[in-house]
Amino acid sequence: MLATKPHASFRGLIGIARRDITPPIGIYSRNWGAARHDVADGIHRCLTLTALTLTPLSGGRPLVLVDADLGWWKTPQAFDRFRTRLFEELSLQPDELLFALSHTHAGPPLMEPDDSLPGCDLHRDWMESLYSSTVEAIREAVNSQFDATLDWHTGRCGLATVRDLPDPEPEKDRVLCGYSPEAISDDTLVVGRIIDADGQLRGTLVNYACHPTTLAWENTHISPDYVGAMRDTMQQQTGAPAFFLIGMCGDLAPRYQYVGDPAIADQHGRQLAFAALATLNDMEPPETQLTYRGAVESGAPLAVWKHEAREASENLKSLLIPVDLPVKDWPSANELERERVECTDRALEERLRRKRDIRRGLGDGTTYPLAIHVWRIGDAVLVGSCCEPYSLLQQELRQQFSDRTLICMNLINGSMGYLPPADLYDTDVYPVWQTPFDRGSLEVTQEAMKQAIQNVLTDA
Repeated sequence: MLATKPHASFRGLIGIARRDITPPIGIYSRNWGAARHDVADGIHRCLTLTALTLTPLSGGRPLVLVDADLGWWKTPQAFDRFRTRLFEELSLQPDELLFALSHTHAGPPLMEPDDSLPGCDLHRDWMESLYSSTVEAIREAVNSQFDATLDWHTGRCGLATVRDLPDPEPEKDRVLCGYSPEAISDDTLVVGRIIDADGQLRGTLVNYACHPTTLAWENTHISPDYVGAMRDTMQQQTGAPAFFLIGMCGDLAPRYQYVGDPAIADQHGRQLAFAALATLNDMEPPETQLTYRGAVESGAPLAVWKHEAREASENLKSLLIPVDLPVKDWPSANELERERVECTDRALEERLRRKRDIRRGLGDGTTYPLAIHVWRIGDAVLVGSCCEPYSLLQQELRQQFSDRTLICMNLINGSMGYLPPADLYDTDVYPVWQTPFDRGSLEVTQEAMKQAIQNVLTDA
């Protein structure tokens, strides 16, 4: 029987810095095939970029996590060029940086300028300012580090629902991408709390798996979707910056989505924030654990638990490993481009544009070297990749490492495609025909992540 109840904790030097990365009105921002607009005509909420740095108390090289209100990279090459510049300017190693996207679907795409698209004259300057803001935020975070403890606690939130819905018209024999009332979703919410040496709350982190797809083709405003109101609500209540770390949500989204009303996105954000605040308020005091102290005989034999001091772990490790995923036998990028140019259907043309961009990033091989990132942060482990696995992956990992707090993430250091489970490949469903990865890729990724977590937990 467990006689103590500790939080997963890390003590070290922590830095936090934020920049506003809101693009100008008029920038190219079409993210939906059904959209009738190409450029943004308003701002719902500002987009932000926040840097978190973690360094051992004894000093050394920092680990850098960037949380950015951005959607996805059009090609791996676009992110590689962006990251290479960061590596050179900030002297970072590949395993030391995680550039995480919130995955809003209401912002400008991350891509090289394309003069054939309206608003791309603004896009070029905005991408450069995004790079400058990233450098500034990381430098400020590194230069303003403070002695702090980062604790984690697990809660629940009902915002996310399964979005694989068998078509109500059975003769169509397909699965739609939308709320499936009978399916059970993963509602795991992991909340981090940063407390400095003076006992002041300096930041919170919210790790939750739910697609930010509240706002869709009718929305013409730049928006962080529900993440914006989540952050603002958290910050109003705590007085400290809030990070959002998107979980493995390939099959999860709000039940009410695809709207044009920003108020619905704000409602979703407050729902997540209130759940995170409840989890935050359920945490034990920093650097303590709840310990069984014996029984007191009363009308009933009473188990007495008391808080006692607990030294937080200072262990900080990073690991980057590649795993080869099988890729589909798609047409070449040139063939897809020819098909796109000849296409007269606006929604289908956008679908072909995306498929072409993904194909350009695959190369000519039969496998793709997916980068898996694992960080040990004290007693907790952060794990993720650039893909969008189904939530089954994070559920399986958390079951396999039930004695650890796992922060499971999508869309870090690039973006590529979905990872659906193997048995879904016989189904006509969007994540299967969108992804460039063939059957079995999720299972290969799961095994590689499991091994990587075991490795990072093994002390040298």
